[in-house]
Amino acid sequence: CLPANQERLANGRLATVQFHPSAQVVMTAGHDRSVSLFQVDGIRNPRIQSIYLESFPIYKACFSVDGEQVIATGTHHKMFFVYDMMSGSIIPIQKVRGVEERFLRDFEVSPDGSFMLLTGTSGYLHLLSMKTKELISTMKVNGRCTASAFTPDSSKIYSYSKEGEVFIWDVRSRKCLHKFEDEGSLEGKCIAISKNNQYVACGSASGVVNLYTTDVCLKENRPKPVKAIMNLVTSATCVTFNPTTEILAVASREMDEAVKLV
Repeated sequence: CLPANQERLANGRLATVQFHPSAQVVMTAGHDRSVSLFQVDGIRNPRIQSIYLESFPIYKACFSVDGEQVIATGTHHKMFFVYDMMSGSIIPIQKVRGVEERFLRDFEVSPDGSFMLLTGTSGYLHLLSMKTKELISTMKVNGRCTASAFTPDSSKIYSYSKEGEVFIWDVRSRKCLHKFEDEGSLEGKCIAISKNNQYVACGSASGVVNLYTTDVCLKENRPKPVKAIMNLVTSATCVTFNPTTEILAVASREMDEAVKLV
């Protein structure tokens, strides 16, 4: 296969590679301050367009669920950008009223497309309306939040703290339903929930990825993992399930080619 972005290779590290939810399009974004879209045909992979964000190295970019917008956060900025693909306009969101943060970096979009969850500092989580980009509510975990994930039906949020605890929130009431300790975790790094809502995977700084069943996570304070995946020797920085919940990808960005499929 040709490199997907061969018509415009990035000048800096890529932070995001994501397929469009419904079209044969892939997006790349990264530290060279640009977001590029490519038509993936496997023959030429022509570039559709690139947008350049002045002095804004991108930390993360993500398609909206309907595929009409791209949201991009920066490495050291409190603002973020929304790129509207239908109108071709780039909308800067300078400030979200009620959100007092020095940087806004990490965020998640809910699978039903209604919410955007911004991870703040000091354990704060800000739930925004995807439509208006306005603050709905703020939640707080003990310690610092390092990763969050929505359940497939968008009714709950699992937030993983640096201290290795996972908090489960009800999206409607914004109340904490339960919390549990990730077994043996010295520092939480990443979390994923399978598309069929059967499993939760927690990756920690030691490289261990624990796999739990969701029903046990909702009941017990110290659940036993169904499997502990020990293949990574550096910090687990990414875990994700494939759409049919048959494969779990675990990866570490601290080493070349540290990607394992389980």
